[in-house]
Amino acid sequence: MEDPTEVRTLSGVMSDLDRRGFTEQFALKGDKLRALSSGKSYSAGDVRVREIFRFEGVSNPDDMAILYAIETRGGVRGTLADAFGVYATPGLGDFMDHVPRAA
Repeated sequence: MEDPTEVRTLSGVMSDLDRRGFTEQFALKGDKLRALSSGKSYSAGDVRVREIFRFEGVSNPDDMAILYAIETRGGVRGTLADAFGVYATPGLGDFMDHVPRAA
């Protein structure tokens, strides 16, 4: 069981997801997600969010981030990280609103 007093970090969760097979990294390019290692692009209907993690900076509330664990229809699994607020990637929130969540 996870210790509720343990502070989870973005890098720690990314490492855990990597060990669990979420090895690809995604980025929004135009109106599609691009797998950075293969260069393959995916529309919102081609991917599903498996897990979502939110992080808030301990000393600065502006240090907020979100991490998505994503799986494509073809079985590629990876992560997509973004900031909150003014530092967020333009258009990413709108794109993610159209991505189905795993049950």
